[in-house]
Amino acid sequence: MFDKLLHLLQYNPQEPLMFSSGLFLVLFLFLSFFYMLLRGKTSWRLLFVTLFSYYFYYKSSGLCFLLLALVTATDFLLGKAIGNCRGERKAKWLLLLSILIDLGLLFYFKYTNFFASMIAQAINGNFQPWDIVLPVGISFFTFKSLSYTVDVYRGKMQPVTSLLDYAFFVSFFPVLVAGPITRATDFMPQLRRPLHISADMLARGTYFIATGLFKKAIISDYISQNFVDRIFDNPTLFSGGEVLLGIYGYCVQIYCDFSGYSDMAIGIAMLMGFSIPMNFDAPFKADSMSNFWRRWHISLSSWIRDYVYIPLGGSRKGKVRMYLNQMVAMTLCGLWHGASLNFIIWGALHGALVNIHKFFSQTILHHDRKYHPAGIRRFFAVLLTFHLVCFTWLFFRCPDFEGVGLMLTQLFTKFNPEVLPDVFVAYKYVFMMILLAFLSHAVPATWENRMVDWLKRGGVVAGAALLIVVIYLVIQVKSSDVQPFIYFQF
Repeated sequence: MFDKLLHLLQYNPQEPLMFSSGLFLVLFLFLSFFYMLLRGKTSWRLLFVTLFSYYFYYKSSGLCFLLLALVTATDFLLGKAIGNCRGERKAKWLLLLSILIDLGLLFYFKYTNFFASMIAQAINGNFQPWDIVLPVGISFFTFKSLSYTVDVYRGKMQPVTSLLDYAFFVSFFPVLVAGPITRATDFMPQLRRPLHISADMLARGTYFIATGLFKKAIISDYISQNFVDRIFDNPTLFSGGEVLLGIYGYCVQIYCDFSGYSDMAIGIAMLMGFSIPMNFDAPFKADSMSNFWRRWHISLSSWIRDYVYIPLGGSRKGKVRMYLNQMVAMTLCGLWHGASLNFIIWGALHGALVNIHKFFSQTILHHDRKYHPAGIRRFFAVLLTFHLVCFTWLFFRCPDFEGVGLMLTQLFTKFNPEVLPDVFVAYKYVFMMILLAFLSHAVPATWENRMVDWLKRGGVVAGAALLIVVIYLVIQVKSSDVQPFIYFQF
């Protein structure tokens, strides 16, 4: 008994607390019980969830929860100060201080070794990486907190007067370590409303949890362990055809992994009475690179748009400046994902591809920015966009440029299509999972709404039945080798 209690209290870097773990399921049931007991006592309920969120982050990243507390306290105080002198020159300096603190902490923990090694290489010096632990999800909660002080400065919202309310917003555990990146303007008005979990929220929340868990634990983990990792770890052992299938597989893996986490986060928030914006919108349906970023990681792409692209001038200062602003914004988006030249190239490629699409569609063909092709044109546009996205994933997944080169060499010089029938037979369950992920994009939204309506009509019985299925899946996942969510590293 004592050993189990000690396990609950101790941080184990090899076993971070994740939504797909059996431990989280038990803890969430415990949380839900007391959460409902406190439904009429708003401040106590917010305090209880905030403490649980800090415990959740401690189990995910150890003593780095102190960094979370630091960001929360400084931006809360700076937000109040900015609000008190809004419109004065002092407000700009206070906002600059907030930016320096948030981005300074992010830079130190995430980018110090990267830039130090580049400087050392430039001066032909030897560099031994410093022992700096990267806090889980630091890119998410620093961006979330930073957007608050910027919005206060811009006059989009009034400063938060309660430290508890702000701590709840920054640390809210469903979205703490891997998003979606919530904004105070959307989230804060929900905090002190009377707790009301409608039948639709209950049904939709359990639906999102179930589908998210299926995406992550069944599809993403399975194809990763049984096919994708083998291809990327040793590409020279496989034909070009297998490498291409591995690239397709990784595209599905990262989508199911990240969108699965987002779905679970949104579903858990709904079960607690909070609405979180959707983070993915069938990205494999994108008919251009611009459209892809309106469908993929929507909370990040909209954050980059509102707090980087538009402040740089957006499209207001001519087309040349627009293209340059787009490149800067997307390159920074790549750097946000990781301290590596690979990520920078990945972001720059997306920026260049978005610019090429804008130039070709708007300047050459004179299409409206909201134009979408139809019919056979749409089919080929979607096909081309998907393969361009797959190509850029090489820089995202491969550890270095040598790995990218090996993958491309195998792909273009040793395709060997005659081995593909045997590959499909040997990995038939992997490709069934990949096909299922693609087919899910073709499912009309009405089907999802019908499922939610069925859960609503079934009431407690239907909801309990689905939760039992979810619990069973979690137990099965726990008995195997659970993989951390890919976006935990960002």
